[in-house]
Amino acid sequence: MKRIVLFVLTNLAVMVVLGITASLLGVNKFLTANGLNLGALLGFSLLMGFGGAIISLLISKPMAKWSTGAVIINDSNEPTHRWIVGTVRQFADKAGIGMPDVALYQGEPNAFATGAFKNSALVAVSTGLLEGMTKEEVEAVIGHEVAHVANGDMVTMTLIQGVMNTFVVFLSRVIGYVVDRVILKNDREGPGIGYIVTTIVLDIVLGVLAAVVVAWFSRQREYRADAGAAQLMGRRQPMINALARLGGLEPGALPKAVQNMGISSKPSGLMALFSSHPPIEDRIRALQQAQ
Repeated sequence: MKRIVLFVLTNLAVMVVLGITASLLGVNKFLTANGLNLGALLGFSLLMGFGGAIISLLISKPMAKWSTGAVIINDSNEPTHRWIVGTVRQFADKAGIGMPDVALYQGEPNAFATGAFKNSALVAVSTGLLEGMTKEEVEAVIGHEVAHVANGDMVTMTLIQGVMNTFVVFLSRVIGYVVDRVILKNDREGPGIGYIVTTIVLDIVLGVLAAVVVAWFSRQREYRADAGAAQLMGRRQPMINALARLGGLEPGALPKAVQNMGISSKPSGLMALFSSHPPIEDRIRALQQAQ
């Protein structure tokens, strides 16, 4: 699967750290001698679910720069760099957002945008994108990434991921309690093996289902960003041409840290359910049919 996110991976890692910390500090005492304390469990689930998502959002920009080796070019005097920065500035002004950091990284054709705040985002393009596309097509891709920032897509995905995480944590522990106390009839104080095994298994199973939901929302934001690029450029054809070009190229293998933030992917089969990007042909069709 080509679209496993730094956002998802980071917030899962943070959730693990938060879970260990909560256990050490005794925060997760929602199992009491009197049964399951749903209020305490809900609070714990919210902490775990949104804590990981929000922390991963806040560190998304430095993590993206570190993982791709992207170099900020805002102050560069190199002509190509000045053109890229000028294009981002033009679109950012038109979209009503603050000027993002602009970066260039070595790699096959791709680009991404990230950051916790609209007015301090990061837009990065690869050397392969510059080499494999016309200037107008590159501008369309940049418009797509600026549209992501203007649409607040990273914040939207954080909220969706947080909600999904919360449901996973909450449901797995409620079901684990039922298995442990009702089915296996554990009457000892504290969780038994049924609870422990059930929550671990359900964290994985429900986490996979949650990833499908998050990926679906991510695909919808790609359609919006394509339309946003067309609006920023004043016409649809450059974005259609850029997508058609990407459809004939092998999308750059971004580091896992930023794979969900790239411009394209080529999902197929069952893995398409987990893809953060729709098929290129569907995106082109949506643009062509747009009013």
